[in-house]
Amino acid sequence: MSEVKISAEPRTEFGKGGARRTRRAGMVPAVLYGHGEKPKHIALPAREFAAAIRKGGANQLFAIEVSDGTQVLALPKAIQRDPIKDSFEHVDLLLVRRGEKVTVEVPVQLTGEAAKDTLIVHDHDTLSVTADATKVPDHLEASIEGLEAGTHITAADVELPSGVELAADPELPVAAVTAAPTAEQLEATLPEIEVAAEEAEAEVGEETAEGAGAPAAEGEEAPAEAKTEA
Repeated sequence: MSEVKISAEPRTEFGKGGARRTRRAGMVPAVLYGHGEKPKHIALPAREFAAAIRKGGANQLFAIEVSDGTQVLALPKAIQRDPIKDSFEHVDLLLVRRGEKVTVEVPVQLTGEAAKDTLIVHDHDTLSVTADATKVPDHLEASIEGLEAGTHITAADVELPSGVELAADPELPVAAVTAAPTAEQLEATLPEIEVAAEEAEAEVGEETAEGAGAPAAEGEEAPAEAKTEA
């Protein structure tokens, strides 16, 4: 994976308030740490960082140039995102050196198509591997081409690029090929699903009725309709 050059500014404001102001300015609060050095608080341009992560993935290598003259290589170690805004809240960046080995989680992609009338059940979407910090793959691949029901794919079955070593247990399950349910089996489960839905709806109705009839807690006023004049 090629490195992405990105500029950064030293960050002097901390806490929730400082982080909010940093994000409002179009920057992402971040921390550089590792190699026994004191953590360095910086702010990264949000658009450039987001574009790099979209293209290279969560293990994108960054060549960071801080305005105070600091130049480092770093890998994202932890990324906090806002699930509603789909924006980056904070990033922990691990300092690395060229030629240094790092252990990271890399996404696994299944390639090909399994045999007819089968389903694929995913057990693990990522695998832990050890690689040169400047050569971390953006993904790994495992073929399911033509696999029959009952076949299991383990970490040992995943293809590893040259120089990349498996750090996870070779027997770790990655995916399994199972038989797809028949139309008759699906129809047989429909009554069970309908009964479960009706029972859940009845329980909600009972809880609502009990809550409506519950007396007001001490110190609280009773509902307006329950008040009477003295």
